[in-house]
Order: sequence, then structure tokens, then C-alpha cells
Amino acid sequence: MMKSMPNTAGTSQQTTYAYRIEGGYPVVGEITCLGAKNFATKAMVAALLGETPTILTNVPPIGDVQITAEMLMGIGARVEQLDETTLLIDPTTVNASTVPLAQSGSNRAPILLLGALLHRFERVSVPVVGGCQIGARKVDFHLDAIQRFGGVVQETPEGYTAQRVQPLRGTHIHLPYPSVGATETCLFLSVLAEGRTLISNAAIEPEIFELITMLRSMGAIIFTSPGRDIRVEGVKRLTGTRMTVLGDRIEAASWASLACASDGDVTVHGIRPDSLGNFLSYYQQVGGGFEFVDANSIRFFRRRKLSPAIIETDVYPGFSTDWQQPFAVLLTQADGISIIHETVYEKRFGYLKALNRLGARTQLTTHCLGSVPCRYRDMNYEHSAIIIGPTPFTAVDEEIVIPDLRAGLAYVIAAAIARGTSVITGIHFLERGYGNIVPRLAAMNLKIERIPYPTPAVAEV
Repeated sequence: MMKSMPNTAGTSQQTTYAYRIEGGYPVVGEITCLGAKNFATKAMVAALLGETPTILTNVPPIGDVQITAEMLMGIGARVEQLDETTLLIDPTTVNASTVPLAQSGSNRAPILLLGALLHRFERVSVPVVGGCQIGARKVDFHLDAIQRFGGVVQETPEGYTAQRVQPLRGTHIHLPYPSVGATETCLFLSVLAEGRTLISNAAIEPEIFELITMLRSMGAIIFTSPGRDIRVEGVKRLTGTRMTVLGDRIEAASWASLACASDGDVTVHGIRPDSLGNFLSYYQQVGGGFEFVDANSIRFFRRRKLSPAIIETDVYPGFSTDWQQPFAVLLTQADGISIIHETVYEKRFGYLKALNRLGARTQLTTHCLGSVPCRYRDMNYEHSAIIIGPTPFTAVDEEIVIPDLRAGLAYVIAAAIARGTSVITGIHFLERGYGNIVPRLAAMNLKIERIPYPTPAVAEV
């Protein structure tokens, strides 16, 4: 018998937990990646466009999926968990066009719901969007897109409202920046809009092409080109589908960095090598090695003494901004001066302070230390980092507080290579995207445990 996904909106965890990691040893073993967070939640929203239920498999059991499920149930959709990694989403029961304010600031899904629901309702309202505080993640591109398709958008104290007085019509929209989220909004708007849509300067991340594949399987007519243009012929209806969530390429790159930084040997399962793109080239450049075990498994290790590198984050197929935090830990162990030039988010280096406490030598600058065109040139954002290595890491007495999701994995890697025992708090950020990683890491030889924190006092007898 199928069980409905529990609605835990408004509840809170009474006990706070932390990770305790004893580091300083090579990490050796095997680990399986979860399904990609950056696709799973978007696929859940896409399911609302169908007129029949959709089944998603390999859905990661993480906080962001739970949050998105609660949003869908909040507007009447039926979300059932068929097993640990399989969801059924039935959009036929959707009966509300206002996403509950309780979901305000939870993640980025509300802004995508704005475009997806506008085909169904004449007026849609969503709360303000949230996510990690790594820089201004503006929604201007999303709102502009809705208006280009014929909608009227209003910003309210609670969030955003979109309205249409007639069916949405296809358009030619050129994105000022190849934003993943804005491209997703344009796809949701265009597949059921009247006529043809051309999305220029679109994002081309693997997750975007997976979304296109899913929408095609629902009946959408979408053409891609060798460049960044996506052409959509609107259809009158879409049906549900069955889709498997691809493995998380961000997680895979993190475990690769862990293997190399600790001088270990880790086989990562559940990942398509083609989704890693240029990461593999940079990995080899600094001294990492890899070999393909099968179509969905890669073995990562250290091939030679680590060399410094110049990394510039960029939109796909460039070096992902979500790869740079774990890779920064790897660069602290390289012999020489490395540079990371962050061009996607302007406030992404806050995590370096904790690495410096462990022994890293890093320095931030407002200058663009690279050649990739950068939106933050001459804007006084500390968006370039200089890393001097190699520097051995040593655990510190104070706790290490996770500031955002991606930094969380970097801290786990840093604690794994630091001699001594580290305590990492703020793990809710990490588990929102990766669930409880402890069993998977402990299955290797990483000495990690999830503990109540602060440790409850022992009553005197």
C-alpha cells in the first residue's frame, strides 16, 4: 500500500546534531551518489504541468525534496512515497494557486512554481525565495520572463504574484546571463504557451538537458542547438511520465576531492562521467587520477604530488561554482600558489576562514584574478582567492560552523584530512542537500559520527 508523504510543515527538530570527525587518515572505500538535488526538486515542479501523475525514481531522501513536497501538498497536489527513493506526484488534485507563506525562504522552488502554475490559474502567488546566503540570487530574470510571455507580475511584502488575462503566448527571450533557474522558468512557461518560443543564452547544464528530456517525455516539443538556443513549440496538454533522477555531479566531485586530498582511494557509484565535464581535466591537472569502473562508476585517487592550479568558475561547461569549495581544500595540499576566481556568486568564500583556522593559508581580493568575463569586476566584492600550499591541517578545539550547503562538504573533507578530532555544527545546511551522509562515509574508513550537540549534561547522582 502506498503511503502519502508526511506533511511536516511548521514542525521543528528538537535535538540539534553535529558531526564529530577524527581525521588524518587516507579515505578508502566505495560510496554511491544520491540523485541530484538540482534536478530532483525541479522535476517535482515539472510534474505539475502534466494532466496525469508522474513517477520519479532515484529521488534523494534529503531536506530540499521534503520541503518541495510540502509546497506541492500545500497547493493540493498528492505526493506519495512509493519507496525510499520513488515519488508519485499527482497534479490532478491541485486546488490552490497560493503557495503557503510557511514555505517562505525555504528554498528556490517557489519562484519556479510561479511560472508552472500560471498555465493552470489566472492568478498565482508564491512567498519570497530562500536558499544559502552566498550572494544575491535575484529573481529579476524569472519575473521578466513571465512578463514577456504575457503575464503581469507584482511584488508584495510576502512574495510575488503573477496574473494573466489571456493564455500565455510564446516569445523570443534573451537571458542577460545563462541562469539555470531562469532557463527552467522559461521552459515551464513555454511548453504550454501558444506558438513558438526561442530562449537565447540559455543555461546548458546537464540538469537542464535532463529537464528537457523529461518535458519531451511528457509531450513537449523542444529543440536544442549546438549553442545556447532552445526552441519550443507550445502544445495544448502534457501528460505525466516516469523519470529517473541522474546522479549528483556536485557530490561526486566532492568525494573525488576527498579521495585526492586525503591521499586515499574512493570509488564513486551512481554518476555519469559525462556529467562531470571539465572537472576531470582540472582534477588530473592538480595530480588526481581516475579510472572508469563501469558506465556509472569512477575510481578516484592521487596519481602524483599535487600541483597548484588556476580555477575560474563559470556556467556549464565551465568549472561549476559548486565544485570550488571541495576543490579549494584539495588545493591547500598542493605545492605552490593556486587561484580561484569566482564569477557566478559574489559572496562564496566565507568558508575559507574556517579552513585558515585548520591551517590553510588563503587570502581574498576584490580583483578579478583570471580571464573569464566577470560580472563583479571593479565592484569591490572579494571574489578571488589565493591559496598557498601545501599546509597540513590540524583540528581545533572550537566547533566549525557550516555557513551554507556546499561549504558543508568542504568542511567534512577538511576535517577528514586534519589530524585530531573536529566537531562540525550547522549540519542542517548540509543535510538539506545530502541527507545524513554519516552512514555512507563511515562505510569507508572515515571516522565520523553524528552526535547530539551540545552534548547533553550528565545528571549528578
